[in-house]
Amino acid sequence: MISAALRRLELGTVPVATPTGRLVGASGLLLESIGCSLHTGQRCHVETASGEWIEAQVVGFREDVSYLMPFKKAEGLSTGARVLPAPENNRLMIGPSWLGRIVNGLGEPIDSLGPLTGEHPLASKPPRVHPLRKQPVVDTLDVGVRAINGVLTLGRGQRVGLMAGSGVGKSVLLGLITRQTVADVVVVSLIGERSREVREFIERSLGPEGLARAVVVVAPADESPLMRLRATELGHTIAAHFRDQGQHVLLLVDSLTRYAMARREVALALGEPPATRGYPPSVFSLLPQLVESAGNGEHPEGSMSAIYTVLAEGDDQQDPVVDTARAILDGHIVLSRELAERGHYPAIDISASVSRCMSQVTSQGHQRAAQQLKDMAARYAQVRELLPLGAYVAGADPATDRAVALYPRIEAFLHQGVNEAAPLAGSLQQLEGLMA
Repeated sequence: MISAALRRLELGTVPVATPTGRLVGASGLLLESIGCSLHTGQRCHVETASGEWIEAQVVGFREDVSYLMPFKKAEGLSTGARVLPAPENNRLMIGPSWLGRIVNGLGEPIDSLGPLTGEHPLASKPPRVHPLRKQPVVDTLDVGVRAINGVLTLGRGQRVGLMAGSGVGKSVLLGLITRQTVADVVVVSLIGERSREVREFIERSLGPEGLARAVVVVAPADESPLMRLRATELGHTIAAHFRDQGQHVLLLVDSLTRYAMARREVALALGEPPATRGYPPSVFSLLPQLVESAGNGEHPEGSMSAIYTVLAEGDDQQDPVVDTARAILDGHIVLSRELAERGHYPAIDISASVSRCMSQVTSQGHQRAAQQLKDMAARYAQVRELLPLGAYVAGADPATDRAVALYPRIEAFLHQGVNEAAPLAGSLQQLEGLMA
């Protein structure tokens, strides 16, 4: 009798029917499905003419038509192809074995090192932290870059943007920060970059030692916009997991602009009207949601700092994505093309950059020394063009005279080699000695 009851119980768990939709259209990035009730964000499997299945996600609907977008390149689709909802319990499992691995936006390993295993289920979306329970930024973050440690000091849990045009050293600076930052875990999201740069970043910027403590999420430029979105969000989710496990985590996203562009592609495909420079309004409402998932969590043991590269197209610091990022982040570091052309690396324009958490994690003496250096750099910039012409006459302003005399040492302080380490304590000691 018991076995019969168990058999009836097992039969009761078997679904009577499998809901199946049909593909009725494929236009551009979107697939259209009818005949099955689907909700936004749900994953589906779409049958191809060869009998294989491709994975897609519901991104919208209109009346009885559901709009899907495939994660990977869709080929061999035909009218009437079956559309099956994916199981809801198909979640990734994460653990320490993820360190040193390279995955795509779906969490699938692409490094040929075997399947990923873990002890904890990974959330499907970056978790949100209640603003009243989020831990404040109280400790310094040593990023190993003298200009940042000394003049633009960051804190654990701070979110900052690297703002620059193309070809001024964003990726090089990001690699330097990756190698030098004091953190337990580094999560790198390479979004919309050239495939060549992915391998170069992993081999040259990270290296074997850096990769051993890192998780790299990759979605190159030739991936679908949905995969680029998913890879960015997956990086935030992985970083939040290790943060909640009590680790000090550094999240690097290269770049936030490519994420916004992927959002734009999806929104325009769904028919949303373009607004600011072709970006639909939803892009600027979704960017804060992504950024707010970074930062510290509820537990004081762990932290999650985030650095986003933001592409300023045409070196325009008023670009809508740059302007939005500047408003929602806890600071911005501007890279100057003029400094890069003079061979000054990292090409950080300290007068245009700011760290909004510096006053919370540094002493008043450190803040005074940093402000003095920024003031002297600004004074020198006012007369720099006069010096080669001999038009500057010393003695009129003692503060400017001191800035001109000290500037070679200031420039040497702000300059740093690609393989040069600059710990926070040493950077502060040099800054105070320079401003003494």
